[in-house]
Amino acid sequence: MTALTAITGARIFDGDLWHEGSALLIDDGKVAAIVPHREVPADVRAVPMDDLSLVPGFVDLQVNGGGGVLLNEQPDLEGIRTICAAHARFGTTGLLPTLITDNRTVTTQTIAAGLAAQQAAVPGFLGLHLEGPHLSVARKGAHDPALIRPMEDADLARTIDARKGLDALLMTLAPENATNAQIAALHAAGVTVSLGHSDCGYDTASAAVEAGARMMTHLFNAMSPLGHREPGMVGAALDLGHLNAGLIADGFHVHPASIAAALRAKRGPGRIFLVTDAMSTIGTDMKSFFLNGREIFREGGRLTLADGTLAGADIDMASCIRYMRDHVGIDLEEALRMASLYPAEAIGMTGRKGRLTHGHDADFAVIDGNIDVLSTWIAGTPVFAA
Repeated sequence: MTALTAITGARIFDGDLWHEGSALLIDDGKVAAIVPHREVPADVRAVPMDDLSLVPGFVDLQVNGGGGVLLNEQPDLEGIRTICAAHARFGTTGLLPTLITDNRTVTTQTIAAGLAAQQAAVPGFLGLHLEGPHLSVARKGAHDPALIRPMEDADLARTIDARKGLDALLMTLAPENATNAQIAALHAAGVTVSLGHSDCGYDTASAAVEAGARMMTHLFNAMSPLGHREPGMVGAALDLGHLNAGLIADGFHVHPASIAAALRAKRGPGRIFLVTDAMSTIGTDMKSFFLNGREIFREGGRLTLADGTLAGADIDMASCIRYMRDHVGIDLEEALRMASLYPAEAIGMTGRKGRLTHGHDADFAVIDGNIDVLSTWIAGTPVFAA
């Protein structure tokens, strides 16, 4: 028998096109080819997935927690393992565990945990997302204002050093608390700089993009809005072609009409992609949890502080895709790209993630017509089965 594995019987979406009557061939954790069933070698290991759909694994660049673990509260290797495993149940094959604004000690612990996860090749771990602490208090959202502060030389050096040991490092910052010179240094070191939690105007955002910022964090939320005389952060995200932008599609953070308008307005080559902004509740029946000593309550699909401020999201990526199809009205294929290909492009992993074509990682989800996930595979190995 050859070392090949063939996934048979499913409709296969390769990131561009659907393949009917075909099989996905996997060799050493990579996609070897998609071939008609009649061309599948007789001696391969066949895994039937009859009457289901096989799609590229989802890539989530903003995941605060899952499986009962919040990264801020458990910034260690086992915490990252738990978060990755929790989201694999919902088709996510690659993610960036995200640290919400915290103190220097927790930030240092998180970076050490990320480096350990990289060394241990934790399934689903792609790198880290540091969301803060260099944000704007005026647009703090659920971030603790007592922990928000300007970027210092030590912060810059620590972040650049961390990037050397990680496949991907994303940092959300606000121009109010980081200079364009610091943004340029981060960009030069391979850190993906995302603008977010900022009240700055269009011109300031444009200057940050000129310096090297390449992303906006959770479009519309915690940023200056689009106005007719001041386009703000939202206007910059839509107008500046270099920018990609994450979006939370849970029915609470952004109105579906605003999502649809943004998709029509976004100038390329940058894309709008989906993020969950998920907290520790994913995959659990938790009713509340704590962040920076403050209790966050879970009710009716919403997560809020005691004052009603939204505090992350209670949604998985498969549900985001379903929301985009059913409530925003976009084609399933585009919703799938927003959850896989576009975020992979945003962090420079185009050749590895987001497609099921020759040479890409064999990361995929098997779904039914309701976009419920029946199984999830990472590098050609099943990591979840319903």
